[in-house]
Amino acid sequence: MSENLNSGSSNIHEYTVSELSGALKRTVEDNFGHVRVRAEISGLKRAASGHVYLTLKDDKAVLDGIMWRGMADRLSFRPEDGLEVVCTGKLTTYPGRSKYQIVIDVMEPAGVGALMALLEERKKKLASEGLFEPSRKKALPYLPRTIGVVTSPTGAVIRDILHRLRDRFPTHVLLWPVLVQGESASGQIAEAIRGFNALPEHGDIPRPDLLIVARGGGSLEDLWAFNEEEVVRAAAESVIPLISAVGHETDTTLIDYASDRRAPTPSAAAEIAVPVRSELIAYLDDQDRRIKRSLNRSLSDKRERLAGLSRGLRDPASLIAEKIQHLDHLDSRLRQSVSGNLNFKKQQFSGAIAKLRPQLLTRPLAQHEDRLNHLDRQMTRSLTIKKDRAGDRLEATVRLLESLSFRRVLKRGYSIVLDDAGKPISSVESATAGRMVDVEFSDGKAAAIFQGGTGGKTTSAPKKAPKSKSTPKQGSLL
Repeated sequence: MSENLNSGSSNIHEYTVSELSGALKRTVEDNFGHVRVRAEISGLKRAASGHVYLTLKDDKAVLDGIMWRGMADRLSFRPEDGLEVVCTGKLTTYPGRSKYQIVIDVMEPAGVGALMALLEERKKKLASEGLFEPSRKKALPYLPRTIGVVTSPTGAVIRDILHRLRDRFPTHVLLWPVLVQGESASGQIAEAIRGFNALPEHGDIPRPDLLIVARGGGSLEDLWAFNEEEVVRAAAESVIPLISAVGHETDTTLIDYASDRRAPTPSAAAEIAVPVRSELIAYLDDQDRRIKRSLNRSLSDKRERLAGLSRGLRDPASLIAEKIQHLDHLDSRLRQSVSGNLNFKKQQFSGAIAKLRPQLLTRPLAQHEDRLNHLDRQMTRSLTIKKDRAGDRLEATVRLLESLSFRRVLKRGYSIVLDDAGKPISSVESATAGRMVDVEFSDGKAAAIFQGGTGGKTTSAPKKAPKSKSTPKQGSLL
């Protein structure tokens, strides 16, 4: 039997790998030629050459694809992962990797995938609420004392951030560990952002001056937690400035639109957060040197200018001597002027003395004295007349008052009954029995006691008082 196998093997054509790959390439290209494929884009990459490499997939298989730069530049839309497209091209093989692929000539959008459609709808909704407005974004602090990081504690992201911060500017970092993938990831991320903002400014745990929300790269499904509405709203509501660093440079999530600053990578977020310490030191040293050079140059210029000006100045001693001479000249002129003015005033005074005589003073004085005596006599006469007139008016008033006085009535035989307070009693009701009263006559007063009934309603027969030669001390009205 082994002989049959050996004899059969000798009849099979031997191919080299290149021959076999070329035969397969020709077979594929001849049998399929140009084809149209409907699939979803995944793993899209644009090389530095401008060529686009991607994978077309459905629920059961994948197909590698390539679009040369000339075709890619003529596209009317931007291909993205998750986008469903219809591609027309040539099916071929790549012998170097033993793979078959499609060289795409035409690409047309066939509709967006479920996730992309949901993403676009959510993006429009949040944008309409103003969460992505540039005016809402806050400026980042230049030198934050404390940085809060929201990411997974076990991934390479936190190590990259810490390493970058340590190399650039060592800063105090607070890590809030969260899940960055899965159903509960979005809730933990939103809670971490709000938790950092809820810290008191002067509490035991320092409140961060800057937040970094970071995650490594991944597919659209892996990064979906950062597209959730609660995460986007928490980022937009953050009072603390926030940097989003989710995925790679080509990955874009909704938190990037709501954050105050987007970083292409977590390491780039650390570079944005702090400056380079050595560069700052070098900058300060350079500024110090520039200031010193400027001061020295300014001082040198001032010295040269001062020296130039000093050369143009005269000898100070000579200038002072001239001023002293001029001062002496002015002193001499002043003395002459004062002396001449004094002699002139003396002459004026002597002339005024000659004109003065005692008669010039005594004559006006006598005239004023005569006028004063005349006014005194007039005033005395006027006061006497006014005094006599006032006395006459006073006597007339007194006579009028006496004529109206109640004492004139008493002289006609009337009397007044007074109570113990000296007030007149005008009602019979006040004449109670046994009450002491005074009776005033025109020539004096006499004491009396009321007798009989109260109020004058019952009266007793009057009793005659015994006659006495002397004025009675007490009398009776009844």
